[in-house]
Amino acid sequence: MPNRAMIEAEGLVKRYGETVALAGVDLAVPAGAILGVLGPNGAGKTTAIRILTTLSHPDEGRASVAGFDVTAQPAEVRRRIGVAAQATTLDELLTGRQNLEMIGQLSGLRRPGARQRAADLLERLELSDAADRQTRGYSGGMRRRLDLAASMIMTPPVLFLDEPTTGLDPASRLGIWEVIRGMVGDGCTVLLTTQYLDEADHLADQIAVFDRGRIIASGTPQQLKSETGTARLEVTLSSPRPEAVLALQPLLEGEAHISHDGRRLRAAVLNREGIATAAVRALDRAGILVDDVQVHQPSLDDVFLALTGRETAEEEAANEPEAATA
Repeated sequence: MPNRAMIEAEGLVKRYGETVALAGVDLAVPAGAILGVLGPNGAGKTTAIRILTTLSHPDEGRASVAGFDVTAQPAEVRRRIGVAAQATTLDELLTGRQNLEMIGQLSGLRRPGARQRAADLLERLELSDAADRQTRGYSGGMRRRLDLAASMIMTPPVLFLDEPTTGLDPASRLGIWEVIRGMVGDGCTVLLTTQYLDEADHLADQIAVFDRGRIIASGTPQQLKSETGTARLEVTLSSPRPEAVLALQPLLEGEAHISHDGRRLRAAVLNREGIATAAVRALDRAGILVDDVQVHQPSLDDVFLALTGRETAEEEAANEPEAATA
């Protein structure tokens, strides 16, 4: 029997005045899977999550979560989901333990059950040592882990994570990844939006790329990368040889970029077998000595740029200082 979809959407449309936030979105996420949702800022990702978590109503289309219609049966949906939004929902004057116990009781657990569930989650997310400190003294990574714990209080079968690791250091991000993998291992279905393409690559079973309110591509990370059709060739010459670009031209897809010292060339090439060998042979025929040749397969960054014509927010931020000095 095929895995039933725990998150489904058909033809979702949402307008805010003249702005179309969603223009007909279809989704299907099977039980126990992670869907990574990518897209530039304003692409419609958060709007889709607001509809799927019953915080907003679609103008057209339908959606269901865990088998319940988000518009007709919102209370049933809310009983079966956990949500970790971009903005923290913690009370900074309470300790981590008090936050979780309060959320547990508000969610219907009796005090002893809420206390035990809070203790279990604090241990699982490696927060036991800080459990009795006020959360205003928590680091960014600790806050995000506590947010995840809050979303897991009722052991939801479906979890929505809206950019759960934005702004965290690499070690904290890896810690959150392990928590997410653990939840999926327990049978949870996850919809994850992220600005970090390596995060989607590592975690997601399927990816949906949003742009201007539509899903413009979907598939496994490997499928999306293979569909770009190009790889990146990097050649290091023994000495600067301007004619190297001409020798490689039949292999290139677009413009070649040359380093300041003239020894390193980088260019997109057709993603096919034997491309490194072909590059070495072309340079050898031209009498050009080579120190190194590397072919890098497409990354999700390449996919994102090819599909949307824009870099991710992460890449844009990384390139701002360089662009400013250009």
